[in-house]
Amino acid sequence: MARLVDVDFGNPSSVHLEGRAARGLLERAREAVARALGAESTSLVLTSSATEANNLALKGAAWAMSKLGRPEVAVSATEHPSVIAPALWLREFGICDQLFTIPVDARGQVCLERLEEALSERMGLVSVIAANNETGALAPVRQIADLVHAHGALLHVDATQALGRVPVDVQAWDVDMLTLSSHKLGGPRGAGALWVRKGVELVPLLHGGHQERNRRGGTEDVAAAVGFGAVCEEASQGLAEEAERLATLRDLLWQGLDALGGVARLGEPSLTLPNTLCVTFEGLEAETLLMALDIAGMSVSAGSACTAGSLEPSHVLLAMGVEDSRARSAIRFSLGWSNGAEDIEAALRRIPELIVRTRELAA
Repeated sequence: MARLVDVDFGNPSSVHLEGRAARGLLERAREAVARALGAESTSLVLTSSATEANNLALKGAAWAMSKLGRPEVAVSATEHPSVIAPALWLREFGICDQLFTIPVDARGQVCLERLEEALSERMGLVSVIAANNETGALAPVRQIADLVHAHGALLHVDATQALGRVPVDVQAWDVDMLTLSSHKLGGPRGAGALWVRKGVELVPLLHGGHQERNRRGGTEDVAAAVGFGAVCEEASQGLAEEAERLATLRDLLWQGLDALGGVARLGEPSLTLPNTLCVTFEGLEAETLLMALDIAGMSVSAGSACTAGSLEPSHVLLAMGVEDSRARSAIRFSLGWSNGAEDIEAALRRIPELIVRTRELAA
């Protein structure tokens, strides 16, 4: 990446020597990302982020399907804002004449019966998140795909949180489009991708260039793509072993938190990401505790990073039936490759006193 920024900054759309070299690097990176999905590289659209990829999937596919007499769209109630917002935009501008929100149960699982009720010959597109960004809840993607395809609709899956933590296979899942993000794997920010099954029509968001096989105009960021490809290669190695290691650390953290009392776990452990633990703290506001943890050297989150600063409780937790006051106390602990048992032990030494102090301040 550093070399591409400082020295080899040829335009991959140019036919001269530097351009051809850049194109070669770009396509090798594309192949690395595609391999992580069990996919062909020619179907991968490189984007600037998962947010752009989600917008391209929702707007591009729904627009195309509406022209075929399928103007209805369905999204789950716990989608990331970058799926919910374009879905609402589709309805506002009349591209989608019916927008269904599919409810979830207390575990964050999509209610398949309600999804099936919404499906009809007018349904064009369904979008679900493979692994929720707040709770880590895993969706039964293949079951959802079977239902959606039985009614002739397309399925888009946001796998931003799933890749590198659980197996992601576009063929086994039988999805039509799938979204990815580089920085969720430890790669560069400003790089994402949308895999699009061959034959799926997609109206581009960005016009004015032939790049990405006419699906996204604009010169590609070769350095970011190379970094994305590198982390995809790393993340695909030893996936099962790393998932087991992280699950062990996650459960160790939960055991220590559970022993404190007044702490509740959200989601079903067997149906969540191995690295994610979402908990609520009785009598506390998440933002207050988050600041205390930050001062103590622990970087955790409350809700989605894309809605940071919002005073409203998480729409994800409310959709799961969590009461308002409890939802406002939810904290998400996310573990990664750099974490070890010593981090869990250090956290559990500090968290009890921080909870006591925070509760005293709130009293």
